[in-house]
Amino acid sequence: MKKKRTLILLPALLFGWLLSAQETIPIGKSEILERVQENNKKVQISHQEFLAARAEYHQTNAVFLPNISVSHTGMTTNNPLMAFGSKLNQEIVTQSDFNPALLNDPDPIDNFATRLEVKQPLINLDGIYQRGAAKKKMQATELKSQRTTDYMLLEVEKAYMQLQLAYKAVTVLEQALEVANANKTLADNNFKQGYLQKSDVLAVDVRVTEVNNRLQYAKSNVKNASDYLMFLMGDTVDVVLEPKDSLEVQMNRVPSPTLSKDRADIQAMDLAAEARKKMYQADKMSFLPRLNAFGSYELYDDELLQGDANGYMAGIALTWDLFDGSKRFGKTQQSKAEFKKAELEYEQHVSQSELELKKATRALKDAENKLQLTKLAMQQSEEALRIRKNRFEQGLEKTTDLLMAETQFSEKRLEYYQTVYEYNYALEYLKFLAGNNEVTE
Repeated sequence: MKKKRTLILLPALLFGWLLSAQETIPIGKSEILERVQENNKKVQISHQEFLAARAEYHQTNAVFLPNISVSHTGMTTNNPLMAFGSKLNQEIVTQSDFNPALLNDPDPIDNFATRLEVKQPLINLDGIYQRGAAKKKMQATELKSQRTTDYMLLEVEKAYMQLQLAYKAVTVLEQALEVANANKTLADNNFKQGYLQKSDVLAVDVRVTEVNNRLQYAKSNVKNASDYLMFLMGDTVDVVLEPKDSLEVQMNRVPSPTLSKDRADIQAMDLAAEARKKMYQADKMSFLPRLNAFGSYELYDDELLQGDANGYMAGIALTWDLFDGSKRFGKTQQSKAEFKKAELEYEQHVSQSELELKKATRALKDAENKLQLTKLAMQQSEEALRIRKNRFEQGLEKTTDLLMAETQFSEKRLEYYQTVYEYNYALEYLKFLAGNNEVTE
């Protein structure tokens, strides 16, 4: 039986030793917030999405800037038309080249051409609106990235408070274990003197074991909270974090905030709808003609990388696609539907955000009321424990009553700190939903 009990206790003792052996690092919330903004993977991913959208916008510079290309080609031919044309380009045509026999059956000729070509858009209305859509998309992505960062900072507030709460639980249970051990010593002495029965001593032993188990669980929560904070900071070092400041009630009155339309995600959805509108306008503009300029400068020779002859060409092209099998009609209808969908999504998001804000306001008020009640209950249970402990030492209280009072006091302390955490998080969440750092009355 003793061997079995030893085997059961060994993992718990080993786990406690591993926790104590790990390095404990004090850390402040400001340091965590800074590291999250720099190293958090989700924040970095959202930033890369913005960079991709910005690069897409830069591609639309082609609506205004020229397209310039240089080429050098070489060929040999005895095709009558190509051969005579190559001689013209090389400026080597002579009177004998007009001989019908040579025109119909020319000797092979080599031709090397260096060509500089420029295409300059002049009027492309659909491209201009597409550029406007890309710019709105870029701005929306930037705001989305900002909102992602705001959410991760809220997650840091939550995780840091969970770490604070875990340390509070460890403190409460360590104090409870100290009291339980003191009561165990007292109970053992009273049992030896014949004042207590064996069942009372066993009840005290059960209480000590119960508190010990809960203490190990609380220490596990400390490690879990530390791991999550390290994950948010983009770090994989296996350490135990210790908050530099303790969990305390944030002294704020219950606010009545209003939803800010300047909130990053709301602005992002508004810009996304405007981008869809621009795309719809671009598709409508595709029915209009396009005006583009073009020009080229060419060098010709019968030897590689030479250019004894040259010529140029310049002009303006007006193109108008009158019908492409109704493809543009379908595309315009599609972009219109997507624009209307984006508008409806924006309205729905605003309505849902207002609903969440009202719910969060009520939750904060409920948390404030609960905070007052749990604080009062903790104070009452503490006084009840003091009275019962004094009576127990005088032999006027049962062991079970004392244990019940101790348990109730520990539970009320833990419940109070849990409520402090809930209240503080409710306030931070309300600020997050309101879209600003300060919640006004």
